Amino acid sequence: MRAATIERKTFETEIKLTINLDGSGTSQINTKIPFFDHMLTLFSKHGSFDLMVEANGDIDVDLHHTIEDIGICLGQALKQALGTKKGINRYGFFILPMDEAQCKTVIDISNRPYLKYSVLFPTEKTGNFDAQLVQEFFQALVVNGGLTLHIDVAHGENVHHIIEAIFKCFARALSHASSINPKSDEIPSTKGIL
Repeated sequence: MRAATIERKTFETEIKLTINLDGSGTSQINTKIPFFDHMLTLFSKHGSFDLMVEANGDIDVDLHHTIEDIGICLGQALKQALGTKKGINRYGFFILPMDEAQCKTVIDISNRPYLKYSVLFPTEKTGNFDAQLVQEFFQALVVNGGLTLHIDVAHGENVHHIIEAIFKCFARALSHASSINPKSDEIPSTKGIL
């Protein structure tokens, strides 16, 4: 089973996160940020990852610390669960519509962290959730997970729909990239290492 648990405790947050890459999409999410709980639940369901997140943070100050630290934990958990990366597809790609919004996500599990984030939001918030925190989450995730990740939103008018499209699309692309390739049990690199 390709799974990992990460615990992180700072003066600002306390997080425990478990992921099973070969799960069925079940989740137990409690970040104290309802909209973000919804996004992580979507990620779990659409990627068929089992995900457990329990987080306490200084959300009375700002949501930033909690969301960024969850990104750190998820990246570390992905990296640990992937192990040597032997036999994985390595690359993943998906285009996903969410009503009027459309997102394209491309992933390389390369151990070369890079985020290309091409997203414009029509307004800064959906409810009390600041849309710029989505980029902070993914930046922390790619750095700690060793992913090259391109997220491109072609269009969208509703901030909720745009963010939902991003999380669902990322889940589908990551699911393919992290899946085992039945044609090869080798590390997918001419270098022999990822």
